Amino acid sequence: MAVREATIDDIPRILQLIKDLAGYEKSQDQVVATEAKLVESFFSENPQVHCHVATEGDEVVGIAIWHLNYSTWLGKHGMYLEDLFVTPANRSSGHGMSLLKTLAQICFERDYERFQWWVLDWNMPAIAFYKSLGTEAMDEWTVFRLSGDSLRKLGQG
Repeated sequence: MAVREATIDDIPRILQLIKDLAGYEKSQDQVVATEAKLVESFFSENPQVHCHVATEGDEVVGIAIWHLNYSTWLGKHGMYLEDLFVTPANRSSGHGMSLLKTLAQICFERDYERFQWWVLDWNMPAIAFYKSLGTEAMDEWTVFRLSGDSLRKLGQG
């Protein structure tokens, strides 16, 4: 069991795990990412999004995709975990914990003050796992999203 930064060779497996996560979240039809888009995102000259993978032998069994966010109150960057996924057969083997520890170490080393993410309110196994780490639910906040036609209308108007 190991955690490392993703390589270009991992891209097909990363895309499959993204699709598997979307399936778990009952949203697989919304995945439009391609291998080319992931290569561009993770391996451009100045990437704005990063991926770490958990491996079992030579097989990638988990992913953690993250990017920076910013707190105006703290005047510091933080880390936003976009996706964390470990294959069902490899859960409860420490891969999720290893991915989170690796990202927390990056936060510590780079002086990022916060490490945060969203979790679906029905995903009780994930919520229980996160609470066991000492996380704090931000229940007083409501997430808003602007996308598709609404985003185009606002952006063009």
